[in-house]
Amino acid sequence: MINLKKLPLLPRVIIAIALGIVCSFFFPDWAVRVFLTFNSIFGNFLGFFIPLLIVGLIAPGIADLGRGAGKLLLLTAGLAYLSTVLAGMFSYVTCRYVSPSVLGNSVEALAEVDMSGGLTPFFTIEMPAFISVTSALVLAFILGLGTTAAGATGFKRVLSEFRQIVTGVITGVIIPLLPLYIFGIFLQMGAEGHVGTVLGMFLKMILVIFAMHVAVLLLQFCIAGAVAKRNPFRALLTMLPAYATALGTSSSAATIPVTLAQTKKNGVTPEVADFTVPLCATIHMPCSLLKIVACCYVVSLSLGMPIDFGTYAGFILMCGITMVAAPGVPGGAIMAALGLISSILGFDASMQGIIIALYIAMDSFGTAGNVTGDGALALIVDTVRRRPKG
Repeated sequence: MINLKKLPLLPRVIIAIALGIVCSFFFPDWAVRVFLTFNSIFGNFLGFFIPLLIVGLIAPGIADLGRGAGKLLLLTAGLAYLSTVLAGMFSYVTCRYVSPSVLGNSVEALAEVDMSGGLTPFFTIEMPAFISVTSALVLAFILGLGTTAAGATGFKRVLSEFRQIVTGVITGVIIPLLPLYIFGIFLQMGAEGHVGTVLGMFLKMILVIFAMHVAVLLLQFCIAGAVAKRNPFRALLTMLPAYATALGTSSSAATIPVTLAQTKKNGVTPEVADFTVPLCATIHMPCSLLKIVACCYVVSLSLGMPIDFGTYAGFILMCGITMVAAPGVPGGAIMAALGLISSILGFDASMQGIIIALYIAMDSFGTAGNVTGDGALALIVDTVRRRPKG
């Protein structure tokens, strides 16, 4: 007998989607509404918790960067942020020009889906957030940067303990209940006859996003190869064990030992590798942001929501910051981005659920792309550091 609690998140989400579709064929309306009631309460809880999540992850993440490494820290963090944001921009531009031809009828069909649905929950419990997402971001920056500037080691411990509380809620409450939430979403879509349309879009988007992952990695290593005067394809092949490990673990942090070993095999000096690889595992998330932007763009396009460059540029720039320290949590990137998906893009709870399901379906591939790209950044940082001044 399979113990579902011991299964990784991805298999549980896949099972939830399949069960939701199957059950939609024979569940009576009242049974569907039971799960819609749960989804309503869970969605409201997410809305309440997101500002706490932002403060709990970002503030200690910024504080942990510290001041000790000086210019090397600034260089690595700057390159990681630039790489992440450019990957998001690349995803937006690609979706803008590829979506109409590749997705075609799927986007048009999804546009006809009423996400609010005809079925409603029996009741709901309002849980207004005590602070807005924007205010939470500002507070997180003030606390993180202020702690670093003041050298407040005592308050840094407080932030670290608060992060443990937030992480505990994510891993102990949100992640275990997430499959049930996704089950309810697909149960509703199946009961209302929309699930085929959404799944059709899913399959096409996965292929498009995987192709973009490959393109981003090739570009990263071509740039790193040009800067370090190395063969980019050989350097990329050297990093493949880290890619394969991340596919199995779905964790940037758990893959650090392998990423570190392969980075050193690429000729990066040990002291630079020991510094950049753990740091990049925390702040360098190009393939994660790429996925989020692509998923959000297609849903926005199909529902007639804003898809202009200005809206998405602001979303991408903010996401590059909010995902700091997100790799320490399962599905952390999408969890950290939910506040911005809601506040900037205007997605409601049902649309966020679809984005979460699509993101998690490709979670391991995004993590693998992130850690592989860490090797490219380490090559660049090592070359700049060794370059003679003047």
